[in-house]
Amino acid sequence: MRNLVLLGFVVTRLILGTEANGYLEFNVTELDHIEELEYGFSKSISSFNPLIVGLTLIRGAGAKGAVCLDGTLPGYHLHRGHGSGANSWLIQLEGGGWCDNIRNCVYRKKSRRGSSNYMEKQIQFTGILSNKAQENPDFFNWNRVKLRYCDGGSFSGDSQNKAAGLQFRGERIWRAAMDDLKVKGMQNAKQALLSGCSAGGLAVIIRCDEFSNLFSTTTKVKCLSDAGFFLDALDVSGGHTIRNLYNGVVELQGVRNNLPHMCTDHLNPTSCFFPQNLITEMKTPLFIVNAAYDIWQIQSSLAPPSADPSGYWHECRLNHGRCTPAQLLFLQGFRDQMLRAVSGFSNARKNGLFINSCFAHCQTERQDTWFADNSPVINKKAVAIAVGDWYFDRAEVKLIDCPYPCDRSCHNLVFR
Repeated sequence: MRNLVLLGFVVTRLILGTEANGYLEFNVTELDHIEELEYGFSKSISSFNPLIVGLTLIRGAGAKGAVCLDGTLPGYHLHRGHGSGANSWLIQLEGGGWCDNIRNCVYRKKSRRGSSNYMEKQIQFTGILSNKAQENPDFFNWNRVKLRYCDGGSFSGDSQNKAAGLQFRGERIWRAAMDDLKVKGMQNAKQALLSGCSAGGLAVIIRCDEFSNLFSTTTKVKCLSDAGFFLDALDVSGGHTIRNLYNGVVELQGVRNNLPHMCTDHLNPTSCFFPQNLITEMKTPLFIVNAAYDIWQIQSSLAPPSADPSGYWHECRLNHGRCTPAQLLFLQGFRDQMLRAVSGFSNARKNGLFINSCFAHCQTERQDTWFADNSPVINKKAVAIAVGDWYFDRAEVKLIDCPYPCDRSCHNLVFR
């Protein structure tokens, strides 16, 4: 079992990895959101040479009101496919949390999560976005797109706050991006996969059927949500931390009208922001990749400092190795709740699952967890192979790990 030891609560860029005392340690350059732990490594870090892809701003988006929180143009990174993948498209929705009140959103609009002025002009394409067959065997030669996330509402809001200078236009950004990519060839796709990590993984579930409707009935369309299965779970104090967060996002950003009507017809909008209330009614095939002990949910939903004023959970939330038996029992209960929530979904042959018993978050964009010599596996199958087998109908894939601590292949996240 491998542990990624992180210096601080949250990180954005992995610069170098070294193994010491049984742990993989990393130097980091910036503290931000755990969802952004995107760039991976392999055993041979010195030979890791990822593809660099430039940012394209969506020039026609402004006229459609499809803008970031601060009013700047949204953007994406596109690397063209070739050969057998020339008419296949993979769209990756970026993650990065949410903003649920004016103060948080004003702060966010001064970052790459709220303004294209602050976005990196070039990023690495690794994992499911890699252009190397040995790193990404099934999708390496597809047209691969990373849609940047700058609305703070999982590409789902449509509102504004003029006094604070905030534009909540996630749904318009989504539509403008899809329109732009269709003109660039996506409308002729023979195969398409909508994927995303964390807040982007949630957006995949919300937008999946809509994405499918963009194509002709002859196009093979499926969706992949990585670390996007956020549970409507009680926190350690018995409170509703994540429900309160989502309620703030839905109300502030005008999300209500952009949620799937098959859910809002019988549940309130906040409930329909939770994947567990959406997945059983989806028509398009969906694959869920999720850690059973999702580290973001442990730190920010289940045991945040606000729900733990005494600090009883402080050590456990940073390092699962320091959890007490009672705390581990609570986390096993969270895993059980997740498995119950996907039980009906997993009965449909068209759907797929890879739920490993790791303390991790986002495993498809990082090379070390997507496909490498020592990647996490369930039944000897890595995430990349599981997703490929499912997408191309090579096998039915419903992989659910045994409970912690049985899986020795995990790349766990540990914080100092």
